[in-house]
Amino acid sequence: MERKLKAGLFSFTGDEGCVITFLEILNYKLKDWNGRVEWQAARVLRKKSSLEGLDVAFVEGAISNEKELEKLMEIRKNAKKVVAIGTCAINGSPSNHRNSFDEDKKREIKHILKRFNHMPSVEPIGKYVKVDAEVPGCPIIEQKFVEVMEQYIKEFGVE
Repeated sequence: MERKLKAGLFSFTGDEGCVITFLEILNYKLKDWNGRVEWQAARVLRKKSSLEGLDVAFVEGAISNEKELEKLMEIRKNAKKVVAIGTCAINGSPSNHRNSFDEDKKREIKHILKRFNHMPSVEPIGKYVKVDAEVPGCPIIEQKFVEVMEQYIKEFGVE
C-alpha cells in the first residue's frame, strides 16, 4: 500500500475565502494530488473530522472563542505540522478589528460577545500553538499553497 499524506483543512473565525481558493486549486491540482493526499478532515469536501495520524493541518481563520481554541489545541496535538493559511490565521486580521475598538464600542458589543461565547479579543493561531509554515494572502496565494503542499508531500515521503 502506498503512503499518502494525511491532511486536514480547518476553518475558524473568518470569511472562508481561503477555503474557496483551496477549492479553486483543486480544479487544477486534484489529478496530481489524487492518490498522494488523503483528506481526513475537510468540511468543504464532506470529510469527517479525523485527526488520527494527521500529517499536516491547514488552518484558516483566527481564534475568537473557547470552542475554537479547544479545537485548535486538539489539531496541534494530533498533527505533525500545522500551516496557517491566510491573513486571519497568520495575524488575526481583518477578523481582529474589534480588538482595537474604543471602550464605548466594546461596551456596546459586550452582550453580543457574551451571547456567542466570544473571548475578549480575536487572535491569530500562532498565539496559541506552534505554526510550522504560513501561506499568506486574503485569500491565500494559490501558488504558495501549492508549494507548501508539495513540500510536505516530499517531506513525508509520498511519491
